[in-house]
Amino acid sequence: MPSDSARPHYHQFSHSLLSLAIITLAIYLGQDILVPLAMAGLLAVFLQPVESWLIRRGIHKVIAITLALLLAIIILTGVGVLLSIQLADFADDLPKLRDHLTELYGRVRHWVRSEYHVSYRQQDQYIKKAQAQTLDGLQGSDAVGIITGPLGTLILIPIYVFLLLYYRSMLLHFIVVLFPKRHTDRVREVLSEVKAVIQSYVVGLLIETACVAALNSIGLMFLGVQYAILLGIMAALLNLVPYIGGLVATFLTVLITMSYQSDISVLLGVVGIFLLVQFIDNNLLVPFIVASKVRINALVSIVGVLIGGALAGVSGMFLSIPAIAILKIIFDRVDSLQAWGVLLGDQTPEQEGSKLFRLAKRKKRVAPAETDSI
Repeated sequence: MPSDSARPHYHQFSHSLLSLAIITLAIYLGQDILVPLAMAGLLAVFLQPVESWLIRRGIHKVIAITLALLLAIIILTGVGVLLSIQLADFADDLPKLRDHLTELYGRVRHWVRSEYHVSYRQQDQYIKKAQAQTLDGLQGSDAVGIITGPLGTLILIPIYVFLLLYYRSMLLHFIVVLFPKRHTDRVREVLSEVKAVIQSYVVGLLIETACVAALNSIGLMFLGVQYAILLGIMAALLNLVPYIGGLVATFLTVLITMSYQSDISVLLGVVGIFLLVQFIDNNLLVPFIVASKVRINALVSIVGVLIGGALAGVSGMFLSIPAIAILKIIFDRVDSLQAWGVLLGDQTPEQEGSKLFRLAKRKKRVAPAETDSI
């Protein structure tokens, strides 16, 4: 079999595209199995240092894994209880919120009628058509799967985490022996860097989310916005979806605030707070707290988030960034895939240390002289 260097360029490129297409199709068809497994993989890598610390204290491996898993469950339950308390207070005011939203809806309809000359009857027809399309989509889907899907995921993820931690050594050994012995050192290096990137990403993401939630809540409380803590935490959770989550959080917060306060200065203040927090997040928190060892450019991040959402919904959007980071680690260490690693990274040829364009220009200048000498 010819080596990678002996194969034509179009042959290698076509194989790369075919492999990416197969992986994408597998994710789309097997998302119900792969997405919970991927989420469990992130949690398992995150909890592995806790498990190792407990084992070094003389605790049996099974008990250490169980304690690490219980710690994660307790923390997540505490966050859930805090949100449920806020949601309970919010639910008490739902009738008032519904009345305010109904009044706001009437104002919007009147504005559309006066500005765009669309009658109330035409607006109702558009809304009924959108509702019919939504209901058709829900009826065409598996209603039982919609109800049992999240519940099944919540049950499967702790089981997956436990088993991944318990069989970690066997799985890593399988990956190493899957490749020829001459590649053992490189495979171990890739696995070590993948582990470091995932741990850095998850830990940094938790700290970043806590900081964003605190900044959002403080800013909204300063403006006197009702349910400031709930809206701040929800915005921070939506911010876990890169780029898109911040826009959705801003829109929802402005909509809810508008139903209680019609003061334009407060609404502009809410938008200003969210823009300021996004600026702090993107320029301070992400570079210095998340500090991932693999840097991905913004274009690939946005496209990856959209593709992840199309393939596996919100979970796919959340998993897209660590998945792209892992792919970049692999691409950078496989000679035939290094071009894809360049595409995913944020290192441009104009930056210091890159001589790609300078070499190309030098060759263009030298070529005519060589031709003349010949």
